[in-house]
Order: sequence, then structure tokens, then C-alpha cells
Amino acid sequence: MAVPKRKKSKSRRDMRKSQTKAAKAMPGDQRERVVVVTGGSRGIGRAICVALADQSTHVYINYVSSTASALETEEIIKSRGGSASSVRADVSRADAVKDLFKTVISERGRIDVLVNNAGITRDGLVPRMKEPDWDDVLAVNLKGTFLCIRAASRQMLKQRSGRIINITSVVGVSGNAGQSNYAASKAGIIGLTKSVASEFASRNITVNAVAPGLIETDMTGGLDSYTHERIAKLVPAGRMGKPEEVAAAVAFLASDEAAYITGQVIHVNGGIYM
Repeated sequence: MAVPKRKKSKSRRDMRKSQTKAAKAMPGDQRERVVVVTGGSRGIGRAICVALADQSTHVYINYVSSTASALETEEIIKSRGGSASSVRADVSRADAVKDLFKTVISERGRIDVLVNNAGITRDGLVPRMKEPDWDDVLAVNLKGTFLCIRAASRQMLKQRSGRIINITSVVGVSGNAGQSNYAASKAGIIGLTKSVASEFASRNITVNAVAPGLIETDMTGGLDSYTHERIAKLVPAGRMGKPEEVAAAVAFLASDEAAYITGQVIHVNGGIYM
């Protein structure tokens, strides 16, 4: 009686080949897009998180102070069918930034879009400005942007793809009395953007900046109607901008359609600076 031959089991190498073929046969790109937005819990940051969210995107909402606001932003995204999670980290600290991006990579394996939106103000005229007020603003706004770019770019360079969008300000090009520290930090972001763009362009990584003008946020929301109207008259468009209008510019720069745009500053200011 003939003994039937046993079928040879597939080697691990053969199994990997089969899996690769199956993956190539899948129609379209099923990869999840991973987005990190610093200072994303409220205001312009929240609008950016919502604008970038969709069913094929996971948004990491970075925040440093208000957990409640971050969770609220997370719920808004989820209520619209998106995916999001909140991560607390002070972007002015190198160890915190390292941990932030370590979390993202360990959970998702990639970073497709980084939006550096975190920023603070400590206004005051130069003769009266305290040194810590200068240091704090530069540490969060400029150093924080550098630290996040450095951390995210290591993964993007491996992927040979990515989008980096830095939020600067109209005062970074126009200056503003009483905001020398803030204006200096935002002007520095523009120089940083252009320099990094030239470094990464050949690796399919674009780096751009968006410069908002007068935007309706929590800070301007507390102004009385007279002051609000007086400020709005400074803008040729006759009104302050909305966070969603800034977010729309960011969403475009993060899209495939903006693949040939790098090293640029997109002004969203209603004509207050031309």
C-alpha cells in the first residue's frame, strides 16, 4: 500500500512572498495617514485637527495644560467619523518631545503630517520685558518647532515622504510694538521653514509655513464690541479671520495637491499685510 506523500509546508520566506503579493494586489492605498498637531486642543489648533481628520486619518492632539479641551477636540473628531488621541507634552522640552514622537511611532509606525502650532505670548515693551518672558516665548514657539521637526523628520526621512507645516504670524514679517519676543520667534520660524525645506526637498518632504493675521480666538473673544470693531477696521477685508480659514490653508499644504510647494509662507490675514 502506497503511503501518500506529505505536502511540504511553506517556508517563512514563501509566506512573506505571498503576503507581499497579496498586499500589492490590494486596490488603492489602504495606509492610514498619521497627523500630529502641537497645541491642538483649542483655537486655531483645534480647527486644524478637525480639518485634517477623516476616516483614513489618525490625529494626535498635542497639548500641555487643558486636558478637558484636548478631550473635547478628540470627541469632535470622533463624532465626525475620524480617529484621534490626545498626548500631553511640553514642546519646549527635548525629553518630552522625544517621548511624544516615540509614542506616535510605537502606536502607528509612521508620521505623515506635522503641524507646529503650539505657541505662547508674553507681551511687553522692550525696556520693561523680563528675561524669562523672552526666554519662555522663544523656547515654546521657536525651539519647540525645531525640536518637533527634528524628531518627526527622522521618521519622515526613512519613509521618504512627509508634510511639515509651521504656524508663524503676520507679526513675524511686519513686527509689532510690545511683542518683540513673539515677533522674533515667529520670524525665526520663517527662516527655519525655508532652511529645512531646502534640506528635505529631495526626500519628498515639503516644509511650509502659514502666517495668520488677526484671528477670532479665545483671546479676541474677550474683547468688548467697541475694541473688536476698532481692530477689525484695521483689516482691509473688514473683519477678523476665523480659525477654520487658517485650517483650510494648512489642510491644502498637507494634501497631495501641494506636493510641489515647499519653503513658502502662506499669509491668511485679510490683507492687513501684503
